[in-house]
Amino acid sequence: MSAVLLMIAQLYAVEKIARRRELRAEALRMVREQGAQPVLGRLHKYLLEIQDQLLPKSEAGQALAYTLKNWTALTRYCDDGDLSIDNNAAERALRGVAVGRNNWTFFGSDNGGKTAAVLRSFITSCEFLSIYPFAWFRDVL
Repeated sequence: MSAVLLMIAQLYAVEKIARRRELRAEALRMVREQGAQPVLGRLHKYLLEIQDQLLPKSEAGQALAYTLKNWTALTRYCDDGDLSIDNNAAERALRGVAVGRNNWTFFGSDNGGKTAAVLRSFITSCEFLSIYPFAWFRDVL
């Protein structure tokens, strides 16, 4: 399995280079085509080779089956420079929800919860666009 981790590290190395060059859209797609596609080809071939060596119900076997079953979706990012290699941005956006969940049980009413959800949506959008939320609220309100 260390070979798999090495290949995944190579995929992220391609992304790191592209990020340093600030590549977007078509330029990023081309870099992925040249740098990531060959690694993905080797990874897919390796996964197919080791498939018979793993017990299907083991954790590794289930992870391998999931990866092969979703291979098209997992490699779709190479065909579109606007897609990310992973969903880390979405995970980071949701982290605030998970951290605040205990505090939000004390809003006092359904309307308070709805208001908080709307405000959180505005704040997350501001953060995503690198806008200081307080300044945006002050300007809009």
